[in-house]
Amino acid sequence: MTATGSTSTVGAATRVCVVLKRSSWRKWVDEEADAHVIALLEADDETVRRMRASHLDHLATIAELRAALDELGVNATFTDRPDAFRIEGRCDLVVTVGGDGTLLAASHGIGAGTPLLGVNSAPKHSVGFFCGAAKGGVREALIGALEGTLRRSELTRMRVDLNGQRLLDRVLNEALFCHASPAATSRYIIRLLGTDEREVGAEEQKSSGVWIGPAAGSTAAQHSAGGRVLPLESTKLQYVVREPYCPHGESLAMTCGLVGDGEVLTLRSKMRKACLFLDGDYIAHDVTIGDVVAMRRSDEPLVVLGLEVDGRRHTMPPPGSG
Repeated sequence: MTATGSTSTVGAATRVCVVLKRSSWRKWVDEEADAHVIALLEADDETVRRMRASHLDHLATIAELRAALDELGVNATFTDRPDAFRIEGRCDLVVTVGGDGTLLAASHGIGAGTPLLGVNSAPKHSVGFFCGAAKGGVREALIGALEGTLRRSELTRMRVDLNGQRLLDRVLNEALFCHASPAATSRYIIRLLGTDEREVGAEEQKSSGVWIGPAAGSTAAQHSAGGRVLPLESTKLQYVVREPYCPHGESLAMTCGLVGDGEVLTLRSKMRKACLFLDGDYIAHDVTIGDVVAMRRSDEPLVVLGLEVDGRRHTMPPPGSG
């Protein structure tokens, strides 16, 4: 990596897309003027005590990034709508400023091959395990990203179809299939199809729903529900059934397992009102009885820069956390 103060080879020919988090302070105080939140802040309530400090750290990190881009003479475009971000035209590097939630939202707008550098803008208040840089070290990481000296990790993403229609090729964390009401039982038929599309296993189940996702999300909801922590660069998917219902003590064979390359996991709904959530609650699709949800490895992996590849350390917090 190029040391601070040294000469860099990057410049105006480089195009960077910057995706900024909109902090809770900005959304709830500056934009919405939420009277309840403001009253809690004035009372120094414990539920909002860290909000202003995190917001100020975030602003300082944005200023740090802008200064580094100007110093390096890099052409950059900025957006503060991670959920709506899509690469348009040429882009040599995407930089997200926020936390893991910001990185996750922006990743849906990034195809295979374009590298992504996450900057944790408030490391005192945010985990940022998928961020290869943090406040105070932005310039050095940016130079490393542009010069190609930061480690590149290719993360598997998941493709999700509904009734044969592709919904999303870029699921990085996980999908949740369940009843539309969290208090209701989820009823479905789960099937694993082999590389020859023949049925490997099938089971009718009742539960609180099913998590399925690639390795990047295996330490979040999948692990909390009893799944394994997969190596970060694993190409397998994992499914985990939440709270399987076995009223007579019967044994279920398909409550947790892996989906290999070329294999497909399907879920056929026995519910009139079900829902499919992709990478959190931002992307949701209604599912009804007879519908089939199919999940497999995507052909569009995501290149993330600066990660320490260690399955014991990586985690992807719930979307919206950064």
